[in-house]
Amino acid sequence: MPRARSRYAPDRGLTGRMVTTMFLIGLLYVVFVGVLLAALRGSWPVILIITGGLFIAQFWFSDRIAAYGMGAREVTPEQAPELHGTIDRICALADMPKPKVAIAESDVPNAFATGRSEKTALVCATTGLLRRLEPEELEGVLAHEMSHVAHRDVAVMTIASFLGVLAGIITRIALWGGFARSRPGNDPAGILLLLIPLISAVVYAISFLLTRLLSRYRELSADRAAALLTGRPSALASALTKVSGQMARIPTEDLRKAEPYNAFYFLPAFSAKESIGRIFSTHPTLEQRLDQLSRISTDLSH
Repeated sequence: MPRARSRYAPDRGLTGRMVTTMFLIGLLYVVFVGVLLAALRGSWPVILIITGGLFIAQFWFSDRIAAYGMGAREVTPEQAPELHGTIDRICALADMPKPKVAIAESDVPNAFATGRSEKTALVCATTGLLRRLEPEELEGVLAHEMSHVAHRDVAVMTIASFLGVLAGIITRIALWGGFARSRPGNDPAGILLLLIPLISAVVYAISFLLTRLLSRYRELSADRAAALLTGRPSALASALTKVSGQMARIPTEDLRKAEPYNAFYFLPAFSAKESIGRIFSTHPTLEQRLDQLSRISTDLSH
């Protein structure tokens, strides 16, 4: 029998955005593959094999690749008793199975969750985060990360990012001359081939914006769900403020290494303060997150 849903507060707004994002990404995917098939009629089996293979690889292995890239090392309760104890308390509160627990050796104070489902989920905290946060602050951060698993938005983000990755790869191949040189540009097929870099770039841009919009909302949703589950929004607000303030003290080289994984992190390695930066940011601003937590704290006090 299927398990009952966790005690994390459901978020219809997040569910609606995930469904909409998946629909639009699917539509883009169909159009994109259709253009490739029309342009490369003789190579359609190769296209289907490559796109299908990339999709399967992205879905099944992206979480493990991301965890490996961020240096996550699974730890036992004996190796990290406090971290495991915190995860155990959150699992009891949320009535959900315990994920794998990991630590990443990094001074960048952060945490992240990966996994396509509760069975494959992994929650990781960096040594920099564990060293800087108080127990109740750490609980708020980890409750935030586990809400991503409970709401399954980690899996949706993995699938949604696939098309952007594929379009980016094809754009680079086309710009390097792989498509444009295959046929003369005088016939319709040659013109269509020349349009592939442009179409790929447009698809990449749309996919990028869709995933960024979903990513920012899901972070607010995770903050809200964690605050309601633990009943301590002030602890999560304190953790956000502390981690954000500590980011400025981290060496630039370390921040640059962490930046490619910002979409996974509790807080981005680089805080975008410029207005144009906010458009491309994977997270809402610190002010937005603290303001939401303040409203939740007021509601709970009533």
